[in-house]
Amino acid sequence: MDFGSNINGGLFCATNVSASKLAVVCRALTAYSLALTLLIAGRSNVLSQSPNPAAAKESDIISQKTVSTDQTEEQTAKSSKQQKDDKGKGKSGKRGSLVIAPIPISSPAFGSGLLLIAGYVFKFDKEDAISPPSWVGLGGAFTNNGTGALALGTRLYLKENKYQTTLALMKGRANLDFYGVGRLPNRPAIAVPLSINGEIFFGELMRNVGGNIFVGPRYQYRQLAANIERERTRPGGFEVPEIDLKSKSVAIGFHIQRDRRNSTFYPTKGTLFDFTADFFDQAWGSRRQYQTYKIAYNGYHEVASRQVLAYRAMGCSANGSVPFYDLCLYGFNSDVRGYTTGQFQNRRMFAAQGEYRLDWRKRLGFTAFGGLGGVAQNWGDFRTDGLLPGAGVGLRFKLDKKTHINYRIDLAFGREGRTLSIGIGEAF
Repeated sequence: MDFGSNINGGLFCATNVSASKLAVVCRALTAYSLALTLLIAGRSNVLSQSPNPAAAKESDIISQKTVSTDQTEEQTAKSSKQQKDDKGKGKSGKRGSLVIAPIPISSPAFGSGLLLIAGYVFKFDKEDAISPPSWVGLGGAFTNNGTGALALGTRLYLKENKYQTTLALMKGRANLDFYGVGRLPNRPAIAVPLSINGEIFFGELMRNVGGNIFVGPRYQYRQLAANIERERTRPGGFEVPEIDLKSKSVAIGFHIQRDRRNSTFYPTKGTLFDFTADFFDQAWGSRRQYQTYKIAYNGYHEVASRQVLAYRAMGCSANGSVPFYDLCLYGFNSDVRGYTTGQFQNRRMFAAQGEYRLDWRKRLGFTAFGGLGGVAQNWGDFRTDGLLPGAGVGLRFKLDKKTHINYRIDLAFGREGRTLSIGIGEAF
């Protein structure tokens, strides 16, 4: 997760002034519990839109107005200037904006429900014209299968975007069908009703080292409990290891990111590179000792007016004594749509996809997408008959014309059936 995209964006589930870095925050929290996924579900962006630069300067222009130097009218001029300054501050001198948004969501794994977001978007330093707006937000997600989560988070941009920091705290419960570890698409599917609940804390500090490259440490703490409804289990189904019935996972890691996109909400050109490494160790309180690595590369090209070709490739590796909830999860984070989270997971995963985006007319848009990926125990275990292709089409409705924030509905088909996903913001 990324309580902070890429999450994209992306906790947060997104927005911009709504919606973009919420999603990001959501994601940074880890990829195991859909309780978080829901807050990521829109992956969108609700709390992170830049204010209108012209509006931001308006109060400065007003404050720079001079008064008459005529000594006989000095007092009157001062009074008039003060009134103008006060009026200007009232119109455009606000430090930030309050955003409250209810968002319908749908996930193949967690059902349909509602995401509620309340956030405050602001400039940490009003004199800083380079840093994106910072935000602090509270989000809650609830679905009809009993999944629910509450999250509090913030993302701050400091010192002319020299530093970026993300903090998030979440408590939730995720209910989903889990098909075990190492299942192949040509094998019988035995699902068990899995429930995970717990609390998560995530923190990250990144520094701009030049060239739009950010590097920094990250920390996460998770206290989780997992169980299976015995009355609904089937013979041969997954059993939660005793060590994971109640577990504590603590990790120290690092994050490297290079963002050259021309927009965080609807990029038409540029690239995004992202790499994270998390080290869970008993030395700092984790019950299990293991490591997770994730790498992704996104590209965007405007092939014609109002038409964009987007592509994404990613890889995941989990090493050591990895708990089932921290394995590489296929179908998570929209990496090859058409698969429900929980159907396929293992220690290694790759996925590649492409998407054609048409900004059609007025507020409507359409997409067509396809991809291929797979999961395996080791990198040398991938087989052509075990790959997981997916393809589909999507409808977009532009919620905000200026920032191009879309409401997203995607119908996708994979080897195991089809999925319908609804959220805010693009899939990647």
